[in-house]
Amino acid sequence: MEFSAKQIAEYIGGTIVGDENATVHTFAKIEEGVTGALSFLSNPKYTHYIYDTKSSIVLVNKDFLPEHPIKATLIKTENAYESLAKLMTLYEESMPKKQGISPLASIAENAKIGKNVYIGPFACIEEGAEIGDNSSIHPHATVGCHAKIGSDTILYPNVTIYHDCRVGNHCILHAGAVIGADGFGFAPSPDGYEKIPQIGITVIEDNVEIGANTCVDRATMGATVIHAGTKLDNLIQIAHNVEIGSHTVIASQTGVAGSAKIGEWCMFAGQVGVAGHIKVGDHVTVGAQSGIPGNTKSGQTLMGYPAIDPKQFARSAAIYKKLPDMYMELGRLQKEIEELKERLNK
Repeated sequence: MEFSAKQIAEYIGGTIVGDENATVHTFAKIEEGVTGALSFLSNPKYTHYIYDTKSSIVLVNKDFLPEHPIKATLIKTENAYESLAKLMTLYEESMPKKQGISPLASIAENAKIGKNVYIGPFACIEEGAEIGDNSSIHPHATVGCHAKIGSDTILYPNVTIYHDCRVGNHCILHAGAVIGADGFGFAPSPDGYEKIPQIGITVIEDNVEIGANTCVDRATMGATVIHAGTKLDNLIQIAHNVEIGSHTVIASQTGVAGSAKIGEWCMFAGQVGVAGHIKVGDHVTVGAQSGIPGNTKSGQTLMGYPAIDPKQFARSAAIYKKLPDMYMELGRLQKEIEELKERLNK
């Protein structure tokens, strides 16, 4: 499909600088622009590319003021990155979607399948499971007994939804995600470890996206809950009975231990560790590789292990590099003190 600068500007509420009839049919990074491509500029580090880009149209923030002539047509918006996301969503929605049920899929007779559902080869829909309208179940995905999938939800290949779990509307689960595996519960005994049955479920609310090979365990009792609008990256572990508030985003390789409660609109960078049975407030930001061992108040920004104020952590890190020299200096001073004591005692 092809769109003109005028059509794009009207859709995103932007202002055109250049040829309103310029057209695009694809997207490209500004440094890799080609004729007929739409690019964007939001990070000042990439500004120098705009003067030579071959892209036909470039989205820029409304306060952008060029220092040199630009060949491309510009569309100024409040936020170029958000406008790009809006346009890419429109583009994706215009692409034809797979439909129909493969004869190679395994579907239980009492499973409930909604309208316009796609079920790919070797997908498995078990007894009593429900699939909502317009949802897509890709090859080798499994929806367990009595599990429920909402409408307009996508399960990519090899996603596994265990029995009785719930996935809401407009969700995206990427390849290999596992929803509802047993929580890690074992009771020590003289003979080893006795498995504690995990009889709860996992609930994924609406508009949640879960990355590839991320695991959200089922609860021991009750439910592990991922609230609406939350986005989880690849390779994340969410343990049993965890609750994650709405619109929280968590980056790759983060681990959240059992029964932790994370608030709304939080942002966790990669490889964060969250201890079990603690509460993280709303609007908390946590830097990469941080550890959160205890409760945190809302609105905090944290970094390090244990996680502390980022400025304090930076000062501590600067001192840490000097510890070997400080240790040697301390040893030298201790030796001098001992020598002075010996002289005074003579």
